[in-house]
Amino acid sequence: MANKRDAINIKKPSVGIIGCGWLGLALAKKCIEKSINVLVTTQSETSLTKVKANGLHGHMLSLPLTPDDTNHYAVFDQDVLIICIPPKLRHGQKNYAENIKSIVKLSKNNHVRKVVLISTTAVYQGYIGEVDEDTPLKLDIEKVAILSEAEQEVCSFSDNSVVLRCAGLVGPGRNPGNFFVKDKVVQSPNAYVNLVHQFDVVEQIFAFITQQLPGGIYNCVSDMQVTKQHFYEVAAKSAGRPIPVFDQLSELDLGKYVLANKLRQTSPVQHRYDDLIAWLSTPQNDV
Repeated sequence: MANKRDAINIKKPSVGIIGCGWLGLALAKKCIEKSINVLVTTQSETSLTKVKANGLHGHMLSLPLTPDDTNHYAVFDQDVLIICIPPKLRHGQKNYAENIKSIVKLSKNNHVRKVVLISTTAVYQGYIGEVDEDTPLKLDIEKVAILSEAEQEVCSFSDNSVVLRCAGLVGPGRNPGNFFVKDKVVQSPNAYVNLVHQFDVVEQIFAFITQQLPGGIYNCVSDMQVTKQHFYEVAAKSAGRPIPVFDQLSELDLGKYVLANKLRQTSPVQHRYDDLIAWLSTPQNDV
């Protein structure tokens, strides 16, 4: 008999989303639109009120989960669990891997059959040039080590569990023209941008929820080769903001360029917003 975690039943799976922020909320709305039962969690009463105002069912969940926590969390009764919490490593927090580990442990002890972790292409920190899922990570960098540890926790849950390494997110309410404060000097003007639209990320996650796709680690990024200087000049104009100042002394720093061939060869989803320059150029790019 197949292990319950090896496959999702033919019936529509129920979905739990841990972290119902900007991306998690969009995914939850997609699930409702497709008549899939979804339950979300937040870490604050304010966020929970917002979630319920959007017609969603949810409850509080504080991280990390501790062994002496005897509460029953309904989110772990769902078939597919989406972990959509930011690492917050820039803010000095180092408990991201611990948080993910506690979630995975409780998932194993309950009814979850598949876990999908929304990770980040920041895991490729330290590289210049093309990187993909087979690129060895620079684990001597603390940030990379923390992200990798969290990813491996999810990969160990089941063969069909997924780590989706997302590039920088743009979309409704996140016009990249607003990313830089006035007079901030933008480094590496000739490096390629690595970004992806919220809509395309949601569609990819939804495919992993509803279809029998192979588990593993996947990069999720728009398919374009545009320099930071060109992209953010267009973005600033679209947002009605001043053109950023670029540091020409760092023009030889080409940065990393994230490839997503594996995802595109595996998933049936075709990105709507691969050309983010075209998206910025539309009269209403807040979609």
